[in-house]
Order: sequence, then C-alpha cells, then structure tokens
Amino acid sequence: MPLTGLRNPNHPKAGSTTKVEPLRDVADIRAIKALLAHRPRDLCLFTLGINTAYRANELLSISVGQVAHLSAGDALALKQSKNGRYRMTTLNHTAVQSVQGWLAEHPKAGDPDAPLFLSQRTRRALTVSPFINMVKGWCREVGLQGNYGSHTLRKTWGFHQLRGNTQTPPHLVLPLLMEAYGHSRQQQTLEYLCIQSDEVASLFMQVEL
Repeated sequence: MPLTGLRNPNHPKAGSTTKVEPLRDVADIRAIKALLAHRPRDLCLFTLGINTAYRANELLSISVGQVAHLSAGDALALKQSKNGRYRMTTLNHTAVQSVQGWLAEHPKAGDPDAPLFLSQRTRRALTVSPFINMVKGWCREVGLQGNYGSHTLRKTWGFHQLRGNTQTPPHLVLPLLMEAYGHSRQQQTLEYLCIQSDEVASLFMQVEL
C-alpha cells in the first residue's frame, strides 16, 4: 500500500476543526499525577508536558543526555519540527524532579543517546499516536469528559499561566504566552487555550438591557 494512502486516525478530517481542551482544574491535574504515581515514565511525560510549551513530537524527541545534567532554572532547547528552529524552555523544579525520578528507573539511563521516553513495547522512542491515546486514557480514568489529546498538556501550561500567574504583571502574561507559542495575535493564543469563548460568554451575562 502506498504511504500516501495512510492516514493518522487521530488527525482531524479535512475541513474540520478539533478543539482539544486544557486541564482547567488543578484538582484534575493532581488526580492524573496520583494515577501515574507508580508509572514513572508516564508521570514524567505528563509533568514535563504541563510545565513547558513543547509539542508532543518535541517532548518525544528528548534524549537522556539532553536532560540528565539539568537543574531547576536550566534551559532546554529542542528543535521544532514545524520550522527547524530551536525552542528554548527553562525547566522549573517540578519538571526537573520528574525527570530525575524517571531517570532513576530508566532502563537506559547510562546511554546519553537513548530516548528519554521509551516505548514499553518496542524499546524505541515513544511516538505521537500512542501518546495521544495515553493522554485520552489518563483523562478518562480520572473521570474527565471532553476532547483531550497531546495538545492538552501544552494548552494546560498556557491556561494556568494566564489564569493563575500572580508573579508576572498581568499585562505581560499574554504577550509572553504569544512568544512562547509562536503566535502572532492575542486572539490566536486565547483561541488556542480555549478560553476566549468563556470570556465572551461572560460579557453577555454581566450586562442585561
């Protein structure tokens, strides 16, 4: 069968749009972390995903040697598949702790070229399609209903930066998120984080004529 005839079943149909949601409630994040407490690889992948702005394929490209030496506050630069440029993220304490926790049990922790996130079946790098199904499964297991996928983790980071960041001046948070995501317009970032419709809806409830 020619490769052009194959299609990722997780990819939306032509002309359609898929609104993958962020995890809006911190309690849901804690529930998934509790679920993954005894799955160090999955806990690390989830934790790293919600603490960075990396895409799924960028996370899954990480090798052991890229992160084994990092401490909180250090930068990790990963090559973007979309444009070939490098995206830099500063890792916080939670992200570093999750990496170190997984490396303590990683079967190839001594090999700097080994994928950080190994497939349990192939022992090679985990790929995006199984990762999407993993995220959907985690959300389902903790009782969440909605549309979730690999972008859920990336969106969760931005959603909580916008809604819960009290250390950065409010007028700077959205422009900084635009830079982190590579967006050109504020509306694009708001739509990506699935919050603009909520904000607009609240306007209709605030003034009654």
